[in-house]
Amino acid sequence: MSESHATHLPDLSGGTVIVTGASGGLGRETARAFAAAGARVVLAVRHVDKGRAVAAELSGRTEVRALDLADLASIRRFADDWQGEISLLVNNAATIYPPELTRTKDGFEAQFGVNHLGHFALTQLLREHLTGRVVSISSVAQAARLDLDDPNWERRSYHASRAYNESKLAVMLFTFELQRRLTAAGSEVLATAAHPGWAATGALSDARGFAHTLMRLSTPLFASSAAAGARPTLYAATADIPGGTYVGPGVLQMYGAPKPVQAPKAARDPELARRLWEVSEQLTKVSVRD
Repeated sequence: MSESHATHLPDLSGGTVIVTGASGGLGRETARAFAAAGARVVLAVRHVDKGRAVAAELSGRTEVRALDLADLASIRRFADDWQGEISLLVNNAATIYPPELTRTKDGFEAQFGVNHLGHFALTQLLREHLTGRVVSISSVAQAARLDLDDPNWERRSYHASRAYNESKLAVMLFTFELQRRLTAAGSEVLATAAHPGWAATGALSDARGFAHTLMRLSTPLFASSAAAGARPTLYAATADIPGGTYVGPGVLQMYGAPKPVQAPKAARDPELARRLWEVSEQLTKVSVRD
């Protein structure tokens, strides 16, 4: 399904944007749009060679830096090496439906570890540099509940799709709690979230199982392009919207022009968000006082 129209961004000259997972899919298209709008774009990627190949395709000012969100030491190195202001931090990188239970270098279930905990740690460690917005990428596939007694699937029977859905619920809870804390601290930084709808990103290339295989085969036929899938991210990053806004495609939250959409009920639970924040601090050992 093609884009209905091109995305037009404001002039971002003079600003610095970090996009995690920018070596492919949504991240690549997001980085491309920001670079074309004049921003200095930092592609924060696990595979530097892939990042450099993408950067070579982009116009404007780009830089590639190593960042492995499955490794807290890599996240700390990235943050420790950072200097200067950050206009936009786009928490885009994700892992989805590994064929079996996979763990990060720190022992976290991979999807919860990368999609939520890695970005939680990165955002916290970069807080002093942030001047504009933090945009975190969620999904329409969010869980109805989050098991904070066993977030890393150490006692439960593992289900990859359920783990993914829980990780994306965690992304939403983190966004809303971050905004509450920023507001309480008197910060002008905004936290927003977005989801791409059904977009062809290549994220399912390693997925296994009948349902996942069916989705992988049908995506090229029915899904929007990666460029179209990136449009909610661009909207959440640049539109005149308040912090805590959730953005998705306007047609059934699957296709079409981006607009603010309603977050699921579970994502709007402030007590669950507070508990997740505390658990995330304990697991990552990253705690930044507001």
